[in-house]
Amino acid sequence: MKMSTLPVRGTKDFLPKEMEIRDYLRAKIENTYKSFGFNKIATPMMEDIERLNKSDGGENLAMIFKLLKRGQKLDLSQENLSEDDLVDSGLRYDLTMPLSRYFANNRHLLSMPFKALQIDKVFRAERPQKGRLREFYQCDIDIIGDSSINAEMELIAATTSALSAIGFSDFTLRVNDRRILTDMILSAGFAAQDVASVCISFDKLDKIGSDGVRAELLEKEYAPETVENFMQILADSDSDALQAAEKYCANSEVVANLRKVLQFADSISNGRFKAVYDKSLVRGMGYYTGMVFEIVSPKFGSSVAGGGRYDNMIGNFVGEQVPAVGFSIGFERISAILLEEGFVSPCNEKVVLAYEAADDFAAIISKVKDLQAQGKIVTLLKRSKKFGKQLDMLVAGGAKILINSDGSQKELS
Repeated sequence: MKMSTLPVRGTKDFLPKEMEIRDYLRAKIENTYKSFGFNKIATPMMEDIERLNKSDGGENLAMIFKLLKRGQKLDLSQENLSEDDLVDSGLRYDLTMPLSRYFANNRHLLSMPFKALQIDKVFRAERPQKGRLREFYQCDIDIIGDSSINAEMELIAATTSALSAIGFSDFTLRVNDRRILTDMILSAGFAAQDVASVCISFDKLDKIGSDGVRAELLEKEYAPETVENFMQILADSDSDALQAAEKYCANSEVVANLRKVLQFADSISNGRFKAVYDKSLVRGMGYYTGMVFEIVSPKFGSSVAGGGRYDNMIGNFVGEQVPAVGFSIGFERISAILLEEGFVSPCNEKVVLAYEAADDFAAIISKVKDLQAQGKIVTLLKRSKKFGKQLDMLVAGGAKILINSDGSQKELS
């Protein structure tokens, strides 16, 4: 029997046209971030399982791909084996925890504040859906060592510039602060140890609505009056949404800084995007400690970028608090948008150089080099019975001109 040729569920094969878009997108994002002074780094895709389990990644911790021990470490002859006996590492589910470990391990070699750029694969064992795979790329920028809101504002400037560079406009930057949300939750009557669980439920507001959030909180057996208090706080509105939120926030500086960030974003937008305070913005990761942000686009039903401040994570490795904040672009979602729109990545002119089997191949390669020197992308194609079909495929891939080995040429359409 033949084996299936389909990729593993939740992964994808990419055709040449898709890879052109992905390469273009990656280059635009990377070059924009580098122009802001971010330094490209790389970390292993595998991490110690204990670090992953203790990384406070919210529901993503349930979606870690765990790796079996190998060699002498894996002894299947033991009785009553547990998962801990079988697993010692896993695939990273995001790039933030690996960056924290990386910084702790290499900080004596890094300038401060450290501005990191990562574009790499991450893995989550979740239910695949449109724009959401089990293996996918993230594009992260992080600033480590700056506790001021200048770091948040620089990340916003760089990320919105990257989106503009790839042709995105009319998007919305949503901003909130975990400390405001925490105070709202506590004001409703929840205990401090309940905050993370409430945030996990509240983060589903866009998907299940307020009734769904209420039902999930009640299912978690929180007191009905506490749940209703929370729902009333969320429904509280004012001519100024932040002014309404300020009633519940214990630290007025938090609200003041959020206002400054929104004013900054508005000042640099030049009509490309709008910035709003959104008290419903949670961000699913439990490691966020302060301001969180997300970018949504009408071209896609959910966010295309997001991030926030995580001042406590690096301290788990170095024993002291190190301020950190990051922003991540949803590479796969944006790639899907561009593909659906029929986007064609700008590149050098593509030509087909057709030759006969009897032609001097050294002379043909010489012609290739001459065309390449003119900045053209050259595909060699030997004339055969399938020549027409092969040529049609190349035209579909963007080839514009057919050049024959005798020098004659014609435009392709």
